[in-house]
Amino acid sequence: MRILIRTSRWAIWARRLGNVAVPLVIISVLLHRLRLTTSDVFLVAALAAGLVALIAVLVSVLALARLWQTGDVGWGKAFSGLLLGLLCLLPFAWYGSLALKYPPVTDIATTTRGLLPLVFEPGTAAMPPPRLLSKAEAKIVFPNAETRTYPLGQAQTFALVEQSIADHGWDVRLLRAPNAALDPALINAQTMTIPGWREEVVVRVTGDATSARVDMRSASLNAPHDFGANGQRIERFLADLDVAVTTLLRDTPSVNLPDSEPVEPVPAS
Repeated sequence: MRILIRTSRWAIWARRLGNVAVPLVIISVLLHRLRLTTSDVFLVAALAAGLVALIAVLVSVLALARLWQTGDVGWGKAFSGLLLGLLCLLPFAWYGSLALKYPPVTDIATTTRGLLPLVFEPGTAAMPPPRLLSKAEAKIVFPNAETRTYPLGQAQTFALVEQSIADHGWDVRLLRAPNAALDPALINAQTMTIPGWREEVVVRVTGDATSARVDMRSASLNAPHDFGANGQRIERFLADLDVAVTTLLRDTPSVNLPDSEPVEPVPAS
């Protein structure tokens, strides 16, 4: 007598759903990063991909339970669907944890935002109203996102800021270098998160020949929640700048001193 061993339909559908969830996640992120779709459409597509991945995980669990009871074939398909579904859900779990950790904010600055204006690209949609933290809240959530004052000239500090921005790989959109009148120097740059959210950074350097003050702003241009990215970016950048200034002062102690008067040559007798 021939025994017919069936392949579990639950296992087949588990792998099918997992195979669909993966390209949905990847394609939605790529289209958003390449600006081929709007942020609103990306949110819908990402949520749809997450829903498919969640269904794939649930169907995989049911398939594994059925396979244990019936002895049908399909363990590989069920585990494949489970693995792919969980893989697609990892970004959602990560950003979900960040949403629980950080308040819904989209704009962080160390000083008055009017002193740190953003640069808007021609033809782009208007930036949504920013979500802000009070000074007390910002000090609790991002304690190191504070104005820096250095015993270093404005021009020298600005050079370190410019180098640090280049090291971070940010796209500079506007640069106003220091001048003889000691007007505030500004750099506007843009960066992009992994899912394709664009964020703008503004760094302002004021001061004179022997001291400088650095303020910074980081704002999301098209995201409803920055998941702590802006505040963390300011803290990391200013911490790196602290190290750069400290290293320069340690290696060149006279760098913060005004230039000495040129010495006139003594005529030969």
